[in-house]
Amino acid sequence: MKGRPPAKGGAGSRGGKPAGGRPSDRKSADRKPSGRGKPSGPRKSDGDKPAFRPKAPAAAKSAAKPAAPAAAAAKPNPAKGVSLDVRQFRVKADDDGIRLDRWFQRHLPDVGFNLVSRWSRTGQLRVDGARAAPGDRIVEGQTIRVPPAEAKPEAVAKPRRVRVIDLTEDEIAYAQEMVIHRDEQAIVINKPPGLATQGGTKTDEHVDKLLDGLLFDAESRPKLVHRLDKDTSGALLLARSSRSAAHFAKAFSSRTARKVYWALVIGVPSISDGMIELPLAKQPGTGGEKMHVDQEEGLPARTRYRVIERAGNRAAWVELQPYTGRTHQLRVHLAAIGFPIVGDGKYGGKDAFLSGTISRKMHLHARRIRVDHPDGGRVDVMADLPTHFANSLHELGFDLALGDMPLDDEIDRTPTREDEKKFARQHAKQIRKDRKGERRSRGSSRKG
Repeated sequence: MKGRPPAKGGAGSRGGKPAGGRPSDRKSADRKPSGRGKPSGPRKSDGDKPAFRPKAPAAAKSAAKPAAPAAAAAKPNPAKGVSLDVRQFRVKADDDGIRLDRWFQRHLPDVGFNLVSRWSRTGQLRVDGARAAPGDRIVEGQTIRVPPAEAKPEAVAKPRRVRVIDLTEDEIAYAQEMVIHRDEQAIVINKPPGLATQGGTKTDEHVDKLLDGLLFDAESRPKLVHRLDKDTSGALLLARSSRSAAHFAKAFSSRTARKVYWALVIGVPSISDGMIELPLAKQPGTGGEKMHVDQEEGLPARTRYRVIERAGNRAAWVELQPYTGRTHQLRVHLAAIGFPIVGDGKYGGKDAFLSGTISRKMHLHARRIRVDHPDGGRVDVMADLPTHFANSLHELGFDLALGDMPLDDEIDRTPTREDEKKFARQHAKQIRKDRKGERRSRGSSRKG
């Protein structure tokens, strides 16, 4: 039999190599089908080249695959760190004027400062639609746009912190009996003498400890915004919210709040209405427990006093209005001008006590406090005298009805009919004087 010549371009035409190709190719060609799986149909080959399948058109591929959901196809691809779901918060009255990062500390404590800063840089943090920075001040009624915090690994849930009131029923009742004024933003108590405002060395009983007993219907305990000395009695203002605490603190620092004290002093000032202006500093060697007048290094201090009534030359009942708030200011000022407060041995020494039935306790009482209310109007409260002070005034024959004198801005300065007549008489008298002086000057000039 004649052999068939090799096909053009076949394996037999390459460099005179046998048509069988490589040994491995021959083995695979001689191998019988295993019979596994389905037959793949007739194989077309060019010589000993393995058969191949043409690629399916793109349209056929897309038809073979199921269509993706329309929502998934339309979903945008946000930048890294950008959240699509946001929350809206409205600024409440208690947060008016605070920094934005402080707002997060109060209401979203789980959101750290770094995350707030990143939201600010990427434009996700907005106030009333405008980009905001952590240090910006917010105003009541504004809307804060906050993206959700990034997912964190699950942690063991911490039990919710519950405020524990570590006071007995008697202590709570004692605290609430001191209240002489209460509204949504402020509480005023009548602090008794001998009770410190805040704790310190060997001071376990104080107003600050009793504040948990003055929660009433509020979520947080009241806040101290000013102080009274331990032995000074009278009106002490407490703030019931962070907003009112900031408002009242500003009122005291700017001197718009008015405080009126009553004191019983040794002796009688010769000037019934005067101003004491003596700078005060801490007295060296006392550990800051005592103040003294220091003309060179002391801080400015001003106290106005008015004599209400006098008991001969023995004692006087005076009203005091501090225009600055230095430590022990009233006590140091009165002792410095020679009229120490009765019972104030610290600054008046042994001369600060009256003989007889007059109590040896401090006779200094915060009678009245007047301050603008954060919601409008004013807090204007008077505190009754403690028993020992009231008894001393009675023993000395003073009339309690004379005590509450009007403040300067409460005095009606509108001229009365009598004032107008008096002014007219003085004006007419001055005109007559002027005319008389003119006639004398004319006579002297004629003689010359």
